Amino acid sequence: MVDLFSVLGARDGAAIAGWRKAASVSTPVSVAALRARVGAWRALALRTPGANAALYLDDSLEFAAALLGAWQAGKTVWLSADTLDASCVALARSVDCFLGEFPPRWTPLHPRQDEACALPWSGPDASFPALVVHTSGSTGEPQAIPKKLSQLISEVSTLEALFGPAMGDADIIATVSHQHIYGLLFKVLWPLAAGRAIHAASLAFPEQLALMLGQRPCVLVASPAHLKRLPSHLDWRAAAACLRAVFSSGGPLAPDASVAAAHLLGHVPAEIYGSSETGGVAWRRHHPGSPGAWEALPGVAWRIAPDSGRLEVRSHHLGDDGWLELEDRVSSAPDARFLLLGRGDRLVKIEEKRISLDAIEAALLASGFASEARVIVCPERAGERQVLAAFVIASASGRALLGAEGKQALNALLRAHLGGVVEAVALPRRWRYLDQLPFNAQGKTTHAQLLALLGVGDARPRVPQVRLIERDAPPNGARVLLELVVPSTLFYFDGHFTQAPVLPGVVQVDWAIRYGREHFAVAPGFRGIHALKFQQVVRPDVPFRLELKYDSANCTLHFRYFSDAGQHAGGRILFGP
Repeated sequence: MVDLFSVLGARDGAAIAGWRKAASVSTPVSVAALRARVGAWRALALRTPGANAALYLDDSLEFAAALLGAWQAGKTVWLSADTLDASCVALARSVDCFLGEFPPRWTPLHPRQDEACALPWSGPDASFPALVVHTSGSTGEPQAIPKKLSQLISEVSTLEALFGPAMGDADIIATVSHQHIYGLLFKVLWPLAAGRAIHAASLAFPEQLALMLGQRPCVLVASPAHLKRLPSHLDWRAAAACLRAVFSSGGPLAPDASVAAAHLLGHVPAEIYGSSETGGVAWRRHHPGSPGAWEALPGVAWRIAPDSGRLEVRSHHLGDDGWLELEDRVSSAPDARFLLLGRGDRLVKIEEKRISLDAIEAALLASGFASEARVIVCPERAGERQVLAAFVIASASGRALLGAEGKQALNALLRAHLGGVVEAVALPRRWRYLDQLPFNAQGKTTHAQLLALLGVGDARPRVPQVRLIERDAPPNGARVLLELVVPSTLFYFDGHFTQAPVLPGVVQVDWAIRYGREHFAVAPGFRGIHALKFQQVVRPDVPFRLELKYDSANCTLHFRYFSDAGQHAGGRILFGP
């Protein structure tokens, strides 16, 4: 089993530990520089009382330094997927300090500029309680999961033995965050142990990916949410030539999305099945015509629980040697593999009736009017009564019905279809039709995100103050000019960033679509984004303008954000089938 600290301590200080982008140029970060930052964080952790520390940093190299420094100081590190107030309140019950980029309310700690540690380079033993991670929250409230250092190092050793030879010394580029167990292992711990360079930033936009992946030999660590949205109009040839492997985790990647990604990137994504509690369990590559069976990772034993039909696993990635029963139902497949049949825990009670959320989602997809669907339990608008809410991405026929007859017609049709499958009490009372499901930095759709779409939970504003300035109609062209002011309490400023709030680019694109649909008869569906550029940041409480032009002949929405300071962002959004 690899000794992470010995490996990093023995590496040539002049070797490249990673890359950090500044002013559109990637600059190398040496191993010596990384070790110096580990020492700075270690010194900070040593002079900070307590055994438990929360850690949040966007930069993966600085995160790696803080994590290793905290471990060297004997601190158990608690990770959170975000820095929202509710997450921090929950962390505060268990930790003694906050390290990194938490909101000022929590008095986050950073090393001094001249901070250093004179102690010899060393690491804790394998039984050290290194980490507490949290489940994704995709089916409810996130749960805290403790991890010993031995569990993490065991998984890193397994991944290197299975996939490492084909990867060589390729750089690691990711779309996912290291604040979750998948990103932590694949983007930070595994590269550090294997001597591969880490790219400090997570890349959110396909245009960034296409450019970065084509620069040198690399590996892409992504999620299904990112891989299934790779636009085919971008030139991926350089990326395909440089890529050595593509990984996906966080949920199953649909077969057609796997084939499409392989066509663009030159590699069939290796999907990793696991969880925060189990670590990696199995893997697969989806080839056309294959059943999509999963093969256990080396050192992982599995069996099917006779009473529930659920998967049970045993491995060194777990905290003990016992069998752990998961929530996923499985069946056996040839060559000692297994097929996933869906989760066994998605049964809820509505009006004392047991309802399967999986069955409702399957029925919605079977209607032919939905391409994706998620169903959750939520509070009714008034009172404590629980009802079901359905979030639907309409299929081509569903979009046609929406455009021709409206939401109520599609609601009625889907409810009628469900009426033949489930009892009336199980029919969703609240419906949302989306262009895509929301997903977080791990590429997962969380229960909290879906509740937020219904206006349940966090009450902070999600839209700016808007004033219409100009409107032009044909024959002069469909155009509107809006003045926007973003309140400092905006939900999307949380964690983006602690030092100075910056409006995320994805929110700017979402608002362009929102107000485009509000002012124009924009075609249903979404085809892609062209010429997307972000030139200057948008800050709170400073007025700026959004100009929208809609070309109905080509189903194209042109947008640009600008102010007296110049242009902030712009691009073209393509709609239609």
